Amino acid sequence: MDKVYLDYAATTPVRPEVVEAMRPYWGEKFGNASSLHSFGKEARIAVEEAREKIASILNAETEEIVFTGSITESDNLAILGLTGRFPEKVGQLITSEIEHHAVLDTFITLEKRGYRVSYLPVNQEGQVNLKALEEALRTKTLLVSVMSANNEVGTIEPVEEIGEIINAFNKGKKDWRVYFHTDAAAFFEYLPLDVKRLKVDLLSLGPHKFGGPKGVGVLYVKKDVSLSPLYFGGHQEFGLCPGTEAVPLIVGAAKAFELASKEKEENKNRVTVLRDRLIKGVLEKIPGVFLTGDAERRLPGLASFSFRDVEGEAVLLRLDKEGIAASSGSACTSGELKPSHVLLAMGIPPEEAHGSVRFSLGRETTKEDIDYVLEKLPRVIEDIRKMTPKL
Repeated sequence: MDKVYLDYAATTPVRPEVVEAMRPYWGEKFGNASSLHSFGKEARIAVEEAREKIASILNAETEEIVFTGSITESDNLAILGLTGRFPEKVGQLITSEIEHHAVLDTFITLEKRGYRVSYLPVNQEGQVNLKALEEALRTKTLLVSVMSANNEVGTIEPVEEIGEIINAFNKGKKDWRVYFHTDAAAFFEYLPLDVKRLKVDLLSLGPHKFGGPKGVGVLYVKKDVSLSPLYFGGHQEFGLCPGTEAVPLIVGAAKAFELASKEKEENKNRVTVLRDRLIKGVLEKIPGVFLTGDAERRLPGLASFSFRDVEGEAVLLRLDKEGIAASSGSACTSGELKPSHVLLAMGIPPEEAHGSVRFSLGRETTKEDIDYVLEKLPRVIEDIRKMTPKL
């Protein structure tokens, strides 16, 4: 049986070059980067070289890169760290209805604590409503957080335009400022990511989405932004993430950033062709299916569908038996038997949202993989529909 992995949006295999870069720091170069002896200095140099490399790739300053334990931690540190730094100024927070739960659940928690949160609506393609943002901004707004691209349906959000709107709103104000955060976890591998061009104050991402290790995240913090730490016990990472640095993972992260940055255009072009082949084949071969997300402003490696009269979880289980790995919604919610909050926010009825399946392609995806899916998927959908009771 063939094995086809089409869940790269959940995580990716660690690249051999990354494994090789990390290898010395598991053993012979094992020092604590905070120690003053030669072992520690060796580790410190590795951490700072990784920080410098990632900063250069993102067009940031070296001191603006903070290493965390995950993308989720980066999101939480950005949001809770800012609200914790300015508790007296938090009159309103703004996010979108389709954020990853690492962001959305953080805002929901803050709302339960008494903060006022505005949730921006999206259109049927998953695009954030910019007019709603302009109308929501007010004197006491502290933070806007909108993802760079949606991890479930692949829609690319107008982050540059959002940055311009916030900049224009801030202009001339001396005693107040609206900060802008974006979760760019799904964005980096195939598309340009320049923090200055995006006009963001805070940006979260992590290397396990593009061939790097799990267990490490990156948070860009603009140098004039001040955050409060989420926990305490050390000076590491500018006091924001206390604890001994995971030197091997940080070194691996930098290598993954370097490789993905060099291969960005080539990978984007190759994966886009395969994605379009998959979309065309699914829509032609299977009745009662529609593509979700924006057809044009879409991540190169992501195709998300809603199949009528089936449950997405049933499709995933059947595909897995055929050796095909996909997902329903995001990996962090795939264990839940409820419709995707993203699809519901896009106006897709619950009964259709239940039939959602996401295929996400990566650097190792081949034409043969796509053709195998197009061979097996129509029969899977047909069989499940035959077994589904009709109301």
